[in-house]
Amino acid sequence: MKLSKEARRARIHNRIRKIVSGTSERPRLAIFKSNKEIYAQVIDDVAGKTIVSASSRDKGISTESSTKKDAAALVGKAVAEKALKAGVTTISFDRGGNLYHGRVKSLAEGAREGGLKF
Repeated sequence: MKLSKEARRARIHNRIRKIVSGTSERPRLAIFKSNKEIYAQVIDDVAGKTIVSASSRDKGISTESSTKKDAAALVGKAVAEKALKAGVTTISFDRGGNLYHGRVKSLAEGAREGGLKF
């Protein structure tokens, strides 16, 4: 039986989450991608807290970007900037079951440009 796209992504995400976990020293950068928007959170899984978050719906990002890939790069830079202010320099990257390609890759590169190490 063939899995739906959502079920396949959820299965891959569960497999990734068995390995990738965020701590206070190295939190997890989790990505959620919808058809229109992209969201990123830096999460401490031990404490169960979201440290910082950014999305393509934020005011500065939604007006500046022309394509969804540009918006993803801006989200990466924004989440990196906020994380550095919160004292986070290294993270674990959680691509959320999505392929490391397109918007996910552009967000990761934006976060690296912003100063995060992973």
